[in-house]
Amino acid sequence: MNIILLGPPGAGKGTQAQRLVEERGMVQLSTGDMLRAARTSGTEMGKKVAEVMDRGDLVTDEIVIGLIREQLEGDAVDGGGAAGFIFDGFPRTLAQADALGALLKELDQPLDRVIELEVNDDVLVDRIVGRAAEAAAKGEPVRADDNEESLKVRLLAYYKQTSPLIGYYYAKGDLVSVDGLASMDEVAASIKDALV
Repeated sequence: MNIILLGPPGAGKGTQAQRLVEERGMVQLSTGDMLRAARTSGTEMGKKVAEVMDRGDLVTDEIVIGLIREQLEGDAVDGGGAAGFIFDGFPRTLAQADALGALLKELDQPLDRVIELEVNDDVLVDRIVGRAAEAAAKGEPVRADDNEESLKVRLLAYYKQTSPLIGYYYAKGDLVSVDGLASMDEVAASIKDALV
């Protein structure tokens, strides 16, 4: 089963993806992780990624799709051991959604569900800023961008680029929305129901 997790920064996509990895044996394809791994891999694709990142440029959709192709084909070569893939942080734009759809079709892989973690922005900002303050008080590391201003910038970017995907996947009949502000266990249960 292949799924996409959609939702604004801080909605809990990474947390829920990790649970699916542990409970179902799915593979989380986080574009950030893939880019960092590719950069140090020494492969042709890795050299391209390193070159682009060293210049301070954004990695192209073509490169990201290439990395995803490597992961999907690698799983097929390894006997298809994964119980499916979780696309985390990709696609972010309609062009990327089209490219991913074309790649999955070419590799004869389904896209089973797109799960949107719905959140109220004000509550989300309060939650993340509060969590960061708590962590700082305990001397734990805090993400540099877990402050109100940075979060609002990240949310704006999400709504400009990524929120059109909600309508796109809804029209295809793939979208299931769950309450991203419920407790972690409740969100996990809602996702589990959506994957039946």
